[in-house]
Amino acid sequence: MAMCPLCNSLKELEVYCPECNTRLDDSGKVSDFLDPYGHYNDEETVKMGDGYPNTARDHICPHLMVCNDCGYDVVKFIQEE
Repeated sequence: MAMCPLCNSLKELEVYCPECNTRLDDSGKVSDFLDPYGHYNDEETVKMGDGYPNTARDHICPHLMVCNDCGYDVVKFIQEE
């Protein structure tokens, strides 16, 4: 079974804001924002409703990256291992 290295604190993503060059904070999986109780479901069920058609098939985990200085945000797709 594949797992996300960011969700499991095995790796840290270092991405910088294109607007103000501040390091973006990892705000977690996008699905956590879509369904606050989604973490009670199994991962495959959550991925079916996350809004991205290939997350389950390609074993990727969409993470919301946010700049706390200017408010810029972007979704980064993390390859599960």
